[in-house]
Amino acid sequence: MARNRRLILSPPAEVWRLLADGHRYGEWVTGTREVLAADPHWPDVGARLRVRVGAGPLTLDDTCVVRVCEPQRRLELEARAEPFGAARIAMNLAPWGGNTLFTLDWHPLRGPGTRMHGLPVDYLVAVRNGMMLTKLARIAVREHPVGAHPGPGPGRRSTPAPPR
Repeated sequence: MARNRRLILSPPAEVWRLLADGHRYGEWVTGTREVLAADPHWPDVGARLRVRVGAGPLTLDDTCVVRVCEPQRRLELEARAEPFGAARIAMNLAPWGGNTLFTLDWHPLRGPGTRMHGLPVDYLVAVRNGMMLTKLARIAVREHPVGAHPGPGPGRRSTPAPPR
């Protein structure tokens, strides 16, 4: 399993707004080439999102099905990319002051990923997921520029740099 956490300097309602728009997944999900279709009732349980993923000339179509939906708190998807199997993607949003502590868990369910599960694969997935959360955070902050947020901004430290 790969787990990533990110403090997003926007409230959970704003982050949820991005998750609840299936047509926007291509903006922040690393590797997504195109959103092919999103059910109109996304992200209700059972709703589907079809995307084309890939790197370079290699692409495949992936289907995500909502398994758990607790608005502004939790969204769990089952992502299927045949012939590679399926994975569980769990996203949790926790209020942190006026911001959101976002946790993303990825776990293979079926296919070759279950046999290759371990440090090398989990590390690569964690790097990819970290890139996704960075993109999601940038979009949320760009679209929700509310006054001053507590804590440091991008490129700033929360404590002074040590003297040299």
